[in-house]
Amino acid sequence: MLSEPEVEVGIGTTQRIIAMKPTILSCAVTGSFTTREHNHNLPISPEEIANECFAAAHSGAAICHIHVREPETGTPSMNIEYYREVVKRIRASSTDLIINLTTGPGGRYVPSDEDPAQAAPTTTLVSPIVRTEHVVELKPEICSLDLNTMWFGGGAVINHPPAVKAMAERIYASGVKPELEVFDTGDIRLARDLIHDGSLKPPMLFQLVMGVSYGMDATPQSLAYARSMLPEGSEWAAFGASRHAYPMLAQAFLLGGHCRVGMEDTVYLSKGVKTPGNGALVEKAVQLIQTLGGQVATVNEARQILGLSLGN
Repeated sequence: MLSEPEVEVGIGTTQRIIAMKPTILSCAVTGSFTTREHNHNLPISPEEIANECFAAAHSGAAICHIHVREPETGTPSMNIEYYREVVKRIRASSTDLIINLTTGPGGRYVPSDEDPAQAAPTTTLVSPIVRTEHVVELKPEICSLDLNTMWFGGGAVINHPPAVKAMAERIYASGVKPELEVFDTGDIRLARDLIHDGSLKPPMLFQLVMGVSYGMDATPQSLAYARSMLPEGSEWAAFGASRHAYPMLAQAFLLGGHCRVGMEDTVYLSKGVKTPGNGALVEKAVQLIQTLGGQVATVNEARQILGLSLGN
């Protein structure tokens, strides 16, 4: 069965209390699309990104999802040196934190105006080997594996099945657990096919992305339907883009899922109030989960729930 929040059951005068499973809280600290024009507190350099991971962990996040940027410009980067520095800083610290590295960059195709069959200069499409080289070398506990093919952010994101299979093979061979990022219900159907042919190995971890244009709407109905499609035994989390961040966090919790927040997803702490950093976003998420009657998982609890080795 899919994981469910446990409840208090009462029959007549007899009452049975079942402990609710802790909710894993992830923080996506920088992403690829947010800029300092949106919020000047966005972390850019490897040191800033690592420090924001520490702040998120201190506030209650068990997992940090990590992209890297060019420190001088803030533009998205795939430079493995930046990943090395961020991971080295985290592993050298006293922070017990599950590292989740992205493999999303490198999947974008932008057609040129003159000839759509030719790539525009902003195309980043590269091989599965390049997209996963930092994962193979640095061996985080988790890495994202996007299953979407869609128009997104001014380009076509292409994750065709042969590339996904090749990336999955390298991820598993490195001892890393893939987090399947799905943006629409067809992505879940692809995941099921890849499980059936052995390319993906259950139990799965899904991240349901809600509120991105041309993907799933950030509504309770869309989230409930997507959840209903997930394979039996899967762990799952969800997040909402922009103003949907906290409504979707609450919905994910209420449906028995785990939660994500962070400056990749929103730069606002509340309407009109820009967040001073990722730590404040995580603090609000913890308060919301607790207000709804939940408990945020410790890092070791998160490792147990996800089947990771304790003490990594």
